[in-house]
Amino acid sequence: MARKDFDIITDWINPNSRILDLGCGDGSLLKLLNVKRNVSGYGVDSSIDKTIKSLDNSINILNADINDHMGYFKDKSFDFVILAQSLQVVENPVLLIKEMLRIGNEVIISFPNMGYWKSRLYLFFKGEMPVTRELPYNWHSTPNIHLCTISDFKKMCLINYFEIINEVVYNINGKDISSSYFNNLNGVSAIFRIK
Repeated sequence: MARKDFDIITDWINPNSRILDLGCGDGSLLKLLNVKRNVSGYGVDSSIDKTIKSLDNSINILNADINDHMGYFKDKSFDFVILAQSLQVVENPVLLIKEMLRIGNEVIISFPNMGYWKSRLYLFFKGEMPVTRELPYNWHSTPNIHLCTISDFKKMCLINYFEIINEVVYNINGKDISSSYFNNLNGVSAIFRIK
């Protein structure tokens, strides 16, 4: 399935960049960036199954937990450090983002927006945690531990002096609604480029 965040991230990446993709899964994003931007770099994922799939996709991958092993990377050793749709599973998001900024010149983060109106209505009317295409797990079996809204993320960036260079919020149809006053209500997902 094509992912809108992958398209936006690809547009933001300069050709021939060095990339570190945290929580890379099967390596699909790095594979796409290799083809479209001629990047080099590594993926990091803690799942053995996903590590094997990344290797099958000819991706250089490190099998490690991104919550514990960022100290292995040298300062400014990558042009971009990417965390695509994995922020919500990180134990300490602020600490990880600080490490990402230490390791890379820029950071790109995408995440599902818990403030999306359908998620709000689901919780309001059913009284249960929402199960959506972007958040497909029941509360008791989810890997998600830090769900947030677009407003939450921006506030966290402000408090921690993370400079937002660019942002894209898109709706269920993949349309960019970043400039909309109601993007926190209508956006299913957001992508931020920070330094």
